[in-house]
Amino acid sequence: MTRITDSIELDFCDVLFKPKRTTLNSRREADIIREYKFKYYPQTLMSCGIMAANMATTGTIAVNNVLQKHQAITCLHKHYDFKDGENYRYITENYNNPESFHNAYTFISTGLRDDKERLFSLLADKNFKIDKLCIDIANGYIPKLIDFVKEVRDKFPDILIMVGNIVTGDMTQDLILNGADIVKVGIGPGSVCTTRKLTGVGRPQLSAILDCSDAAHGVGGLICADGGCTCAGDVAKAFGAGADFVMLGGMFAGTDEAAGELIEKTIQTNELVEENGETHLLLKKEKYKLFYGMSSQLAQEKHFGGMACYRASEGKVVEIPYKGSIDNVIQEILGGIRSTMTYIGARRLKDIPKCTTFYRVNRQLNEVFGKS
Repeated sequence: MTRITDSIELDFCDVLFKPKRTTLNSRREADIIREYKFKYYPQTLMSCGIMAANMATTGTIAVNNVLQKHQAITCLHKHYDFKDGENYRYITENYNNPESFHNAYTFISTGLRDDKERLFSLLADKNFKIDKLCIDIANGYIPKLIDFVKEVRDKFPDILIMVGNIVTGDMTQDLILNGADIVKVGIGPGSVCTTRKLTGVGRPQLSAILDCSDAAHGVGGLICADGGCTCAGDVAKAFGAGADFVMLGGMFAGTDEAAGELIEKTIQTNELVEENGETHLLLKKEKYKLFYGMSSQLAQEKHFGGMACYRASEGKVVEIPYKGSIDNVIQEILGGIRSTMTYIGARRLKDIPKCTTFYRVNRQLNEVFGKS
């Protein structure tokens, strides 16, 4: 029989932080690097907790090169061929480069449809120098996923395993108890994901994080909030709701280091100019980069040889305004988080949930008149 859950489900736009008395006098005093300890992975990790999504546009080697300098993580997309000498060599060189933190901030990715034997041979290769794996599927509730997590954990007991995606506490605990260190939370919140529209399945991201983080921490695991962040304030709210890591796609898209075709367009502005005695609207050129969901028709055709007859597209293709270097984007995000910490009195990144009280709001921004 159909059931309805009456609890209020919230997204990032539904809340604001309550400011509190603080002992921090400057953003400089906020410590955004956290020491992470894991349920199964035997090593610790010092990181700011930000991750680049393992999408073809954002999970790139070029993104990894920049983010690791900020102790931020990149989940390389699963379409890299590491049998290719250049990609394989990059992993080795990255490990030997003191500035790269020895691949500490690099995950490789896989789905369930990928070549398992090839993945296992990579993980068993002592020269490959990557011990972090993201197992990424859209529907984290299928039995095969738990079986695969158990198999990977049994074969490779000392690697760091992140797996998803789910939105409920029960499945979070099932995945952790069967071998996952980190569970990825989010169904449909991404800017280029149309799963909620096509299937009617999903959950507002803030409530999903609150539920799953509580469940994960109760059994010694961690979670990564995947999707739905549009600005630095949303990233801070994800941490405030209990996320240990926050994964970003759209916020890193459109940068120099992200993949995607660069497009130049002529745009008509609202500014009037006079030329040769005539008044007309000013035209200017603007740059964009393509960004697409990994379940979109474009992704299926580009990476999987076409859309299978039993599937439907659950993603879209958008043009993101060109942003320049990803270095500027990550610095703005980290600056925003530091500022949040000074408002709520959180001296360490790990303290953000302890210092968080959210107001439920009808809107979080004032109406903007004109263009900045």
